[in-house]
Amino acid sequence: MEQSRVLAYIPLFLAAVMFWAIQEQGSNILATYADQRTNLNFLGMTLASSWFQSLNPIFIVLLSPVFAWLWVRLGKKQPSTPIKFSLGLLFAGLSFIIMIIPAYMSGPNTLVSPLWLVLSFFLVVIGELCLSPVGLSATTKLAPAAFSAQTMSLWFLSNAMAQAINAQVVKLFDKVPETVYFGIIGFLAIVLCGVMLLLTPVIKKAMKGVH
Repeated sequence: MEQSRVLAYIPLFLAAVMFWAIQEQGSNILATYADQRTNLNFLGMTLASSWFQSLNPIFIVLLSPVFAWLWVRLGKKQPSTPIKFSLGLLFAGLSFIIMIIPAYMSGPNTLVSPLWLVLSFFLVVIGELCLSPVGLSATTKLAPAAFSAQTMSLWFLSNAMAQAINAQVVKLFDKVPETVYFGIIGFLAIVLCGVMLLLTPVIKKAMKGVH
């Protein structure tokens, strides 16, 4: 049973790496976007580009009670762990895909509305609330009894791996059009979401009763 559960954890781990690879770019690529590509004069106010970094924790605080209520409300009808991971990937992918729209609408050299960044952060936070708390719980439940502490470290390793990958990927942002950059990464996340959905029956079976 433990071997089966460890195998079930592998696709969840890979999905987490993909998710964090997008989420963590909020502090570098989207910060650069806020500083260089965003019209910071909004509704008569002058915004600071650094303010956008507050959006993630603000949305987390606002939406966490909503998700907690939702999962309790759904009870046993709530989506399984693989489905929640798939939703996390979907929203993460969409958070990058929507960043293509202002480039097409305004061109690559025109400052865009700050609302695009707000929407991007909002979408990735929805994905984070689908995936992150569930990932910690699933890691605990799927861990072999003799290696529970070591297995928990794997969850945090997924974030570390994502940041290691990002260290190389972000170099491409200045070398390719932003539509290509956001489009390819967002598309990859959505493709992986589809793969996770297809594998959900197999993963659930391998999880041996863990929901």
